[in-house]
Amino acid sequence: MIGLLQTHLFGSETAIPASILHERIARDLDQLNAEGYDLRQTAQTYVGEWLREGYLERRFPAGAAEEEYELSSAAAGAIRFAVSLAEPRSAATESRLAVVIQQLVKLAEETDANPESRMASLLTERDRLDREIENIRRGDIQTLPDGRALERIREIIGLTDGLAADFRRVRDDFDHLNRELRERIMDETGNRGEVLESLFSGVDVIAESEAGRTFSAFWRLLTDPEQSATLDEALDQVMSRGFASELRPADRRFLLGLTRTLLAQGGSVHEVLQHFATSLKSYVQSREYLEQRRVNKLLREAQRQALALRDELRATDALEFQLQLTSARLASVSQWSLHDPSDEAAPGSMADAEAPDIDLEMVRDLVAMSEIDFRTLAANIRAVLLDTAQASIAEVLRRFPALQGLGSIVGYLALGSRHGVLAGGVEMVDWRAGNGEWRHGRISAIYFLRERIHEIA
Repeated sequence: MIGLLQTHLFGSETAIPASILHERIARDLDQLNAEGYDLRQTAQTYVGEWLREGYLERRFPAGAAEEEYELSSAAAGAIRFAVSLAEPRSAATESRLAVVIQQLVKLAEETDANPESRMASLLTERDRLDREIENIRRGDIQTLPDGRALERIREIIGLTDGLAADFRRVRDDFDHLNRELRERIMDETGNRGEVLESLFSGVDVIAESEAGRTFSAFWRLLTDPEQSATLDEALDQVMSRGFASELRPADRRFLLGLTRTLLAQGGSVHEVLQHFATSLKSYVQSREYLEQRRVNKLLREAQRQALALRDELRATDALEFQLQLTSARLASVSQWSLHDPSDEAAPGSMADAEAPDIDLEMVRDLVAMSEIDFRTLAANIRAVLLDTAQASIAEVLRRFPALQGLGSIVGYLALGSRHGVLAGGVEMVDWRAGNGEWRHGRISAIYFLRERIHEIA
C-alpha cells in the first residue's frame, strides 16, 4: 500500500482524478498479481478502503468534472518516515549543527533589548566582514569542500521537502476551522444579522489563527519579487557548482523545480483559504443554514420524543406505521428523439450578397482587431524570460506594451492558463484603448517560469 500510494500521490502529482487513479492502481494490481502477489480485489475496492481508513482524502475542486484523491497528512508523514528508513541520513552532521547554532545566535540577538550588547555584536560582525573582504582582495578565498557542500545541500533538500507536510497541516487546520464555524452558525438561534456578525468574525478567526498567520507570512515571503529573484539566483549558482553533478538525478530535479513546487503547493493552500471565506459568506447569504437548522431541530425533537417513549415501547414491538418512500420515473434512452436541425431551417434559398469594396490594408486591420497575435505575445514572454527566472504578465507588459489593447491582456491570460503558474492574488495591468485613453484592470497573478520556456511557442 505504501508503495502504490508513494508512486502515484507522493511525487510531482499530489491530487489525481478518481478515474485516473483507479486506472493506474488497476494496472499495478495486474502487474503485482502476475508477479505472485495475491491481490484479488478491484482497484475501486482498495481505494475505498484507503479512504475509510484515513489514508486518502477525497475532494471535489470547483469546476472539476469529477472528484479527486490525495494523501492525508498522516499518510504523507508515514510515507516520508518509510523513505527515511530506506535512505537514512547520518544522525548528526556539521550542517545541521550549524543551522541550530545560527538560529540560536540570531534569536539571541533579535530578542536582546540592551543597546550596548547589540552594538557590540554588530561591530564584531563588521570586523569579521572587513577581515573577509581583505582576505578576498589578497586572493585568499575559502570555499567549502565538496563533501561538506553536498552534505549541506542534502540538508536543504530535507528541510524543503518537509514544507510539503507543513502545507498539508495548514490546510487541515483551515478545514477544521471551517467545519467548526459552520457548526457554530447552525447551532446559533439569533437573527440573520447576528449570524452575519458571527460569520465575519469567523473569517477573521481563520485569518488570525496560528496556521493563518504563519501561512500568510510564508506566502508573502514566497511571492515577494525580490525574495523570489534571490532564491532563483542562488539556485542557479548552486546548480552550476562542480559538486552539484554528484547529486542524484531526483535531487537535481527537485532543486531545479523548487520555486515552481513551492508556488504550486502554497497556491493550493491559498486557494483553500480564499474558498473557505467565500463559501462561508455564500452559505449565510443564501439562507442555506436556515434549512439545516430546521432539519437539526426536527432531529432533536425526534430524539426527545424517542427518549420519552423508551419506557413504553420495546425495540421488538410492531408499529402500525407505513413509510412512503420517494420514487422516480425511469425512461429508456431509446424513447428519446434526436434533434433535427432541418426542422428549424429558414424557408427559401440564400441569396448571394454583393462583394463589398475592400483592399488588403482593410483586411489586415480587421484581422488585427479580431484575432489575438499569440505568436508575438509568446515571443515577448520568451524574450523577458531570457533575462529573468520568472515574470508576471504586468512585468511583460512593462517591457512590451499591449499593442492590441485588451486583446493582448486576454492573450497573455490564455497563455498563462496553459504555461504559467497561478500564484494567487491579483496584480494591476495597464493598456491603451483604441481611442488613445489608458485603461487599468486587476487580473489574477500568473507567473511564467524560465524552466517552461520551451513550452511557450
